[in-house]
Amino acid sequence: MRVVIMTAGSRGDVAPYTGLGAGLVRGGHDVTLATHGRFEPLVAGSGVRFHPTPVDPHAVSHSDRGRSLHASTTGLGKLLRAASMARSAAEEMTDALVQAARGADAVLAAGAVAPLGRAIAEGLALPSLGLFLQPQHPTREFGAPMLGGRSLGTVGNHLGGLAVTTAVDRVFTQAMRRLRSRHGMTLRGASALRRAHERARWPVLHGFSELVVPRPRDWRPGLEITGYWWPYDTRRLPGELEEFLAAGPAPVFVGLGSATVPDPERLSGEIVRALRAAGLRGVIQHGWAGLAADADDVITVGDVPHALLFPRMAAVVHHAGAGTTAAVLRAGVPTVKVPVQFDAGFWAARLVALGTAPRAVPLRRLTAEALAPALRRATTAPAYRRRAQALARRLAREDGVAPVRAALDRLAS
Repeated sequence: MRVVIMTAGSRGDVAPYTGLGAGLVRGGHDVTLATHGRFEPLVAGSGVRFHPTPVDPHAVSHSDRGRSLHASTTGLGKLLRAASMARSAAEEMTDALVQAARGADAVLAAGAVAPLGRAIAEGLALPSLGLFLQPQHPTREFGAPMLGGRSLGTVGNHLGGLAVTTAVDRVFTQAMRRLRSRHGMTLRGASALRRAHERARWPVLHGFSELVVPRPRDWRPGLEITGYWWPYDTRRLPGELEEFLAAGPAPVFVGLGSATVPDPERLSGEIVRALRAAGLRGVIQHGWAGLAADADDVITVGDVPHALLFPRMAAVVHHAGAGTTAAVLRAGVPTVKVPVQFDAGFWAARLVALGTAPRAVPLRRLTAEALAPALRRATTAPAYRRRAQALARRLAREDGVAPVRAALDRLAS
């Protein structure tokens, strides 16, 4: 089949689909990844085609509106601010996504663009399915991940999940109007379309493992958990980094991925002080937060392949995004979580529950005095590494691509 995978967001919202797409290409499918143009290098050599869409998420996150997310102290507040920013971005991306879908036999929509992907597929009379990286459907078993994942009881959890779903639908109101006015599609509104797809048991496949998040018992049929989709990445570690690794004991990686921070210089200083207080060397990733340090016991790196670097770390300090959480689980190393926003609190809690990490150090409380003890626990208590390695061995036996191939076969039949 000719399939288009649609996604949007940060690198962590895109990279898993490069590995999934490469796996589908090996299975004989013609795959196009449609997402922000800055991520085109991620598919180089994979056999996956690329269709660029407008909007630079890095620029958005560093805009005044993007930085305003730090002004919200609750998950709901951050979600509402993010939804407001996403409305115009969704409308800007609409024409490019329609163009990408016109040559396809099926639309595969990531959770970030699911309402729009479903609508485009229906408007073009194409079959579709969802490819989610987070458990977005409401459940009574845990709190809505996009609100931080804190349990509000069975009723509160379910209502929180419904609130997130409603907020996401509203993000695409202007985009749906554009589909009608500019592309001549006769469509229901996003909420009505979602309800119709729910009644029809629209298939949604989730790219994480049941070993990490067991499938909720109150989910409807058609919601599957497949196992992780590991990013396609054939790069090597930079020579300077290899020299640093060889020059001493295993260091600690510190990176916040696509998260931004109010004061990168202050935070970088706190991180270095924490590493030294714990007697550890550090690999600090610049990332979208702009972290940096220069010393004999610390090296600053840019974008490097996590699959090669993380297994060589004493521990990994990260923002608990879905992509980085998957990478540390794959590497089998203990972690210290610094949740920043949205689903990070949910993934951080899962790592604690799995026994691979001590308690989280939230960004707003990250000081050397708070981080150093967490680093000592993560690197000296053998139970964290033992559990992490055991889980990594089990994850390595899973094939997250096979269920997606099977789902495509069902769409084609």
